[in-house]
Amino acid sequence: MYRKNPLSWLPGALLALSATAACAQNVPTTAPSTTLKQAFDAAWTHQPEALAENMRLEAGHARRLSAESWTAEPPSIEIAGKTDQLDRNEGGREFEVGITVPLWLPGERSAAGALAEAETRASTSRSLAAKLRTANAVRNAYWEWQRASINADLARARLEKFRDLASDVARRVKAGELARADQHQADGAVAGAEASLAEAESALAAALLGVRALTGSTTLKLAPGNTSLEPEPSAPLDSERPDAQHPVVSELLDRSEVARRAVTLASTQRRANPELTFATTRERGAFGDAWQQTVTVGVRIPFGSESRNRASVATANADAIEAEAQLALERQRVLGDIEAARSRVKSARAQIAAAERRSQLAGESRTFFQKAFRVGEVDLPARLRIELDAAEADRQLSGARIEFAAAISALRQAMGLLPE
Repeated sequence: MYRKNPLSWLPGALLALSATAACAQNVPTTAPSTTLKQAFDAAWTHQPEALAENMRLEAGHARRLSAESWTAEPPSIEIAGKTDQLDRNEGGREFEVGITVPLWLPGERSAAGALAEAETRASTSRSLAAKLRTANAVRNAYWEWQRASINADLARARLEKFRDLASDVARRVKAGELARADQHQADGAVAGAEASLAEAESALAAALLGVRALTGSTTLKLAPGNTSLEPEPSAPLDSERPDAQHPVVSELLDRSEVARRAVTLASTQRRANPELTFATTRERGAFGDAWQQTVTVGVRIPFGSESRNRASVATANADAIEAEAQLALERQRVLGDIEAARSRVKSARAQIAAAERRSQLAGESRTFFQKAFRVGEVDLPARLRIELDAAEADRQLSGARIEFAAAISALRQAMGLLPE
């Protein structure tokens, strides 16, 4: 990796733009602005998966407790009475109290426990995958907002330069050094810069609303010009099996495991659960007879049926096959996204070097032509052309720096890493 952090230049490069934008929008420069991680944390709290996360964990805990019980279903109690009071009324009485306990089928209890554990893990991985999807939406909106912020800052700075130039041209026209046509060209350049600024500020407002729509709050301090830097991943993702490292792949892996456990459980449930019955009976034949008490112990064993659970076994097998196929596809997609993101980072790094060289040359040319224009060695069209070229070079450099930071963020997203 690199000895020096490649993002170390961004805070200094954007400091002036941050101050300009903050002053323009009456936002104090000392006010803390929202970072990418803060925006993600705010957005996650409003997601349906986050709101239901605790309930899903509670449901998984309940399933585990159910699988750990000694009976397949809760026991049931039966109370019955028999009397001849309504017809003969000879004193015949019979009372019976019994309890029925459903029993596990062979292998059913362990299969149910394994399924409950797999479903709990799947709930956790589902939440992590949902976090990653939320992070993707927040990252896209955040960097779009940053691009719009930089464009608005540059448009504002270009307007100021053209206004200064137009003021200088007006002074020289009044002194008779330049023609009125030059004044029209300078004023036209100012009007064009004003239109560009209005367009850039409209795009900035739309991007800002996009971030606020995700975070669900309008009280966040989204000061334009703030760039939330993410560290570049140092350890590569395992290219052979990214299962335990990537939330999306882990989610599909756990779903596949749930499907396999469901197949195992369905295969054991080929009949209804047997029942063990304990009952006691107290009876007498007529008035004056002694009460007799008996105890009954019985077992109810239902017959099995191959067609009874065929549908459930087939459905579980279909879910397992689908999950396995989707898992294989997702692994390939993840690896492809990582390679594409690495290429993007490499390209963005090269673009920064080229943009810095162009910006340096354009700045030097601007200085030369400013001096030459003041002494009358170049005309106004050439001066405007150089100014536009320098402004475009500044825009390209700022955009390249934002794109590099966004490329790092996209690489982290492809590797399944949440904002930091």
